[in-house]
Amino acid sequence: MNKPLVVIFTAIVLDAVGIGLIFPILPSLLSNVTHGGNVAAYIGVMTALYAVMQFIFSPVLGALSDRIGRRPVLLVSLAGAAVNYLMLAFASNLWMLLLGRAIAGLTSANMSVATAYITDISPEDQRARRFGLFNAMFGLGFIVGPVLGGVLGDYWLRLPFIAAALLNGCNLLLAFFVLPESRAPGTKKVDLAALNPLRPLRWVLSEKRLLPVTLMFFILSSTGEAYGTCWALWGNDAFQWNGLWIGLSLGTFGICQTLAQAFLPGPAVKLLGERGAIVTGIAGACLALTVMAFAGQGWMIFAIMPIFALGGIGTPALQSLATRQVEEHQQGQFQGVLASAVSLATIVGPLGFSSLYLLVRAQWPGAIWLSVVVVYVAALPVVLGLRLKAPKPEFAC
Repeated sequence: MNKPLVVIFTAIVLDAVGIGLIFPILPSLLSNVTHGGNVAAYIGVMTALYAVMQFIFSPVLGALSDRIGRRPVLLVSLAGAAVNYLMLAFASNLWMLLLGRAIAGLTSANMSVATAYITDISPEDQRARRFGLFNAMFGLGFIVGPVLGGVLGDYWLRLPFIAAALLNGCNLLLAFFVLPESRAPGTKKVDLAALNPLRPLRWVLSEKRLLPVTLMFFILSSTGEAYGTCWALWGNDAFQWNGLWIGLSLGTFGICQTLAQAFLPGPAVKLLGERGAIVTGIAGACLALTVMAFAGQGWMIFAIMPIFALGGIGTPALQSLATRQVEEHQQGQFQGVLASAVSLATIVGPLGFSSLYLLVRAQWPGAIWLSVVVVYVAALPVVLGLRLKAPKPEFAC
């Protein structure tokens, strides 16, 4: 593997580590800073703020990298990430935490620039493999992040952020000395209208047949936000888990989810069809969530993880089905729409589920998972109404 790819993949891993790092320790950090016990609403706001910044600045950084080059944008993003983690490490007020998460969301928008960089330096016949590695690196970082955050956070609440700042600082130095520019800076002016993150959604509203698939992407992404927002709070409330156990549980879920998405979607779609695979994924998630809602001991959560991860087969099946909803010349446009829907879900989901957890926490913390089941069940009519379009036949020459 060449040096530029090593730098890019390292940046991707660190981005994912940064996302997962904060989950196990965020409730304790917020309690420490706000001197309050019920911090669910703050967690929702911080998670949504991160998503808002990512939603707004992904197209901005992508367009800026077209204009001035990929390398300077990536360097500034890596420097911003290091500064963000230092801010979080030494934040003594809530506004500092909010500012730090805003900077984190902005700098995490460099994922679009990293994608463009890989495209620049990869021949067409190698792009699929390299984007597969891109996703694998992100999955690896998301497995490592919660465990690292939990382990270090139990020694000192601020230690995970200092570690992340040092890692990003090393990556910045590596990129500065090793990473070359992948393309000549552009000469065209940036189209300001193209930077509107809501622009892709206008098209899908005029194409009613695409609304069910887009809505399913929004629903599945929204329910996924419940885990990152409520898991640490629920683990502590239900089982008195410390940072280590919260990190281990999230890491175990990440491993099971990665394995499930790597090996099961293909056989599941072949056996059940895309709609059947989506329904099976929803059924597996609902079964696991119901057990979690009523679980009285922590070991039960680890035991249910394989079934919980079965829910991961639904999204790849939906992605496969989505590619057949439009013609080839509209694929890029439609994928932009789906990306916008997912981004909006990462804003709405944390706010909604954190507010709901605030209501049920005192009486029954596990009720939050039943609320996710309700959303899944309500989405079943949408799944059953998805338009199935047969794949184009392949003709032998």
